[in-house]
Amino acid sequence: MRNKISILTGSSNPELAKAICNYLEVPLGQAVVDRFPGGEIHVQIKDNIRGKDIFIVQPTCEPPNANLMELLILIDAAKRASASRVTAVLPYYGYARQDRKDRPRVPITAKLVANLITTAKADRVLTMDLHAGQIQGFFDIPVDHLYSINVLVDYFKKKKIKDLIVVSPDVGGIKMARAYSKALNVPFAIVDKQRESDRQTRVMNIIGNVRGKNVVIVDDLVSTAGSLVEAANALKEQGVKDIYAAIVHPVLAGPAIERLQGSVIRELVVTDSIPLSKEKRIPKIKVLSVAPLLAEAIQRIHEDRSVSSLFSRQAVEA
Repeated sequence: MRNKISILTGSSNPELAKAICNYLEVPLGQAVVDRFPGGEIHVQIKDNIRGKDIFIVQPTCEPPNANLMELLILIDAAKRASASRVTAVLPYYGYARQDRKDRPRVPITAKLVANLITTAKADRVLTMDLHAGQIQGFFDIPVDHLYSINVLVDYFKKKKIKDLIVVSPDVGGIKMARAYSKALNVPFAIVDKQRESDRQTRVMNIIGNVRGKNVVIVDDLVSTAGSLVEAANALKEQGVKDIYAAIVHPVLAGPAIERLQGSVIRELVVTDSIPLSKEKRIPKIKVLSVAPLLAEAIQRIHEDRSVSSLFSRQAVEA
């Protein structure tokens, strides 16, 4: 495997790429990713990758434009270096929230990004917890879509929290909440909210009996944490006890950390799909690694084995 596979990374999350390599017991491929004086991205792959199976680990998180461009250039460099196959590994798929035309004269940027990755001649994509499942259909190349539910569920099982209930922060997250409730063998409830603008929502109702319960709010990403904190406050008013949140992608933009610090949320559990800067590593945030999950998927793709057996797809799609 060492001689036939190579894992490369840009500058978005090198620590995750190193953790994946450690799990697979392969060295991280050597690639220079820096900037020309004018700000253009400069890439050079230092290793001989002719005929190798290449996996480029590059979540398109903040800054999304630069990280996306690095990914595209790395793919192009690998293809021109005669790699046998190039897989774009995106633990976090940026622009995923713009997945449809919900208003006049807006783009479907998730589709545009898919087109860019395909045009750069990636052979396949490995991603995790997409904001919208239909994004898989935006690609004309194979897409392996992983779910981190088992990583997060195992953590909460070990905590052995009594009187636990799973809560979806909005109606759109019912499928995810049902999957978590089934995996944890606990009931679930829903926060019914109304979106007043791109950045503001208002909680209308709590659907389900949450009084006297310990709550875990589940979602795929947390951005400014406004909706999350508002949902937590509404739940607290309904008489819940401790409030936890299990959210896959910690975007944590703008006032997110300040809001979390002053919130009633006891603990926010996230994955390392997006790296957290030193300023964001507050005691309330617990980071779980998805490196073993991604590494297992990479090994199975390399060996042409099933990836779906890594997780309970039936639970996620229930």
